[in-house]
Amino acid sequence: MTQSSKLNYFILITVIIAAGLSQGLLLPVLSILLEQKGISSSLNGMNAAALYVGSFAMTLVAERILSRIGFKKLIAAGISLVLVSLILFPLLPGVKAWFLLRLLVGAGDSAINYAAQLWVLLMTPAAHRGRNLSLYGMSYGLGFSLGPLGISLLRFGQAAPFAAIALLFLLVLLLVLFKLPGSRPDKAEHGEGQARRFVRSYSLAWYALIPALLYGYMEASLNSNFPVYGLRIGFSANEIAALLPFAGIGGLLLQMPLGIWSDRYGRKKILIVSGVGGGLAFALLPLAEDRFLWTLALLMAAGGLVGSFFSLGLSYAADILPRNLLPAANVVSSFHYSIGSIIGPGLGGLLLQFGWGGGVFLLMGILYILFGLAGLLFSPRQTI
Repeated sequence: MTQSSKLNYFILITVIIAAGLSQGLLLPVLSILLEQKGISSSLNGMNAAALYVGSFAMTLVAERILSRIGFKKLIAAGISLVLVSLILFPLLPGVKAWFLLRLLVGAGDSAINYAAQLWVLLMTPAAHRGRNLSLYGMSYGLGFSLGPLGISLLRFGQAAPFAAIALLFLLVLLLVLFKLPGSRPDKAEHGEGQARRFVRSYSLAWYALIPALLYGYMEASLNSNFPVYGLRIGFSANEIAALLPFAGIGGLLLQMPLGIWSDRYGRKKILIVSGVGGGLAFALLPLAEDRFLWTLALLMAAGGLVGSFFSLGLSYAADILPRNLLPAANVVSSFHYSIGSIIGPGLGGLLLQFGWGGGVFLLMGILYILFGLAGLLFSPRQTI
């Protein structure tokens, strides 16, 4: 990387930390506030899913918008959308208003993630792609794991967590506007249609694209459903705020080692082992009940093993696919992440509604174990 590219990369890392913070804070804080208002767990979960509906909607048009306005403007627009929404959350209390605001936050975060992730992927030399994507994933994980700590700010008033994260977004917006250069992606090669590129990506790398779906499901379900589950089995709000970051901390601790091991032993093998191991940890979580240390240990183990799924999957896709299909693979991964994130809170909310809170984590564990076993059936085809 040139010196200017390194500066751009640093700014993008700062942006993605802020994006992770916003999602990591909003999911548990809003879930707790709605639970305290007496909102049913199923409606609570559906409300949380709105963030990912907005994210999915933005993903559908992000590629076209990016080609017209470029990376910098799309990132700045996404930051601005989240910033305005954060200011409005405490000013417009209510389930309907928060649903709409979560749609906007989801769209803004999706714009940020799509543009920043693709920019990093395209600016990074192939020899360092795995390392830089791991650092990118670690940065998002750092922000996401620190986000739930904002629950403790609720003692200063319901507006305090939103005000704190809004101030951070304002500073990041100024950094992007004044320091990032204008840049646009290259035109699609060979005139191949978007739908055709998606189909080819699926046919060649379906196993590498599934991790984004599971990661979105896990992330949204854990941060939306665990606070409600925790309150119902006897944890206090402060204990939940202390526990949730450990899933992200586990991911941070193992992100780089898993990336290095995937370079050494192969990404498919690491995905299989991580999927089965992380799935077992999630499946065992209900057995910990309200034991704080056991819950902490299992969350940390599960988060550590599957917290790298998005970046590992994308790196594996880059290994398998020809370069001209990488932008399409990035879009497909974003689709999958959004779909998983929409399904997770709603399905978990229904399980909580019917009194089977432990089923949230048992189902999550089964899905990861099945994914790991499916890797035994996948053999990537050689591409030209």
